Amino acid sequence: MNLQVRLNLLSRLRNHLSSDHEAWLEAKEKAAYQNSWFLPPFIDLQVSQVCRYMLDATVLQEVVNKYGLPDLQAAPKSIGLVMAGNIPLVGFHDMLCIFLSGHSQVIKPSSKDEVLIRFIVDFMIKEEPTVATMIRFSEQLKGCDAYIATGSNHSARYFEQYFGKYPHIIRKNRTSIAILDGKETKEELDLLADDIQLYFGLGCRNVTQVWVPENYDFQPLLEALKKYDYLMDQHKYKHNYDYVLTINMMNREAYMTNGSIVLSPNKSAFSGISNLNYANYKDLEELISTLDPDTLQVITGHGFTPFGKAQCPSFFDYADGVDTLQFLVKL
Repeated sequence: MNLQVRLNLLSRLRNHLSSDHEAWLEAKEKAAYQNSWFLPPFIDLQVSQVCRYMLDATVLQEVVNKYGLPDLQAAPKSIGLVMAGNIPLVGFHDMLCIFLSGHSQVIKPSSKDEVLIRFIVDFMIKEEPTVATMIRFSEQLKGCDAYIATGSNHSARYFEQYFGKYPHIIRKNRTSIAILDGKETKEELDLLADDIQLYFGLGCRNVTQVWVPENYDFQPLLEALKKYDYLMDQHKYKHNYDYVLTINMMNREAYMTNGSIVLSPNKSAFSGISNLNYANYKDLEELISTLDPDTLQVITGHGFTPFGKAQCPSFFDYADGVDTLQFLVKL
């Protein structure tokens, strides 16, 4: 399948994902039913981001030009792809990169996000049967020429063991933080609330810790976060909130809450569902020098990624800063 055929197919895919086609609506409904973390508005948001930032014709042409993608892959390789499932379609970007490169791929989807990705591949095969020779699913990823795997720090050790001798990209736990200066507007805090609570905070691009100046007034942030009070309707989220709140109260630890999220003083960048860590800083440059870049996906704030953009990655915002398409082109 030459490059132009692949691009034309992706254009049709974009149109289909943007439509109200009955089969697509049923797939999204099924995905939300099978994974209660995938609220329908979150699925729709992620699909719109995919269509806007990854499948737009102008974006794809920019990708083709930047990487000099060949019309046909002279020596196609088989890529084993282990997908995560923390937020809807989180593995789509990797799949797209492999497809654009002209290599074939064997996908091990996450059981948490299997419905949407299988629907997309089925649609592509129906439109262009040759896709069946380029994309297939399997629980076993043996005999591939290279691997891309996303998981936890724990699973990454196994990925290294199994895939380490092959060309590979192996991703571990990462998270995101915000650095506030106390001059944020109401509108910016409203956008920061999105960075924190979209997808229940389960994405590696979700802000799980905020750094603030001393004597910072948290009340405006707590008010902004109230827009996500409805997350308490999800019983798993509410269970996490009740647990975090109870532990803080029993241990007589300092905390703040607006009734749907708990803010805890903690210098760890990682926090659990319904929990946001915070810490104080005095000097911005000193703070930046202490941050661990290997654990951070995004930093939001004035002078960093704008508020509200953490969950709006462009095609070129590669996970962990590793250029996936360049890795594939060089194979």
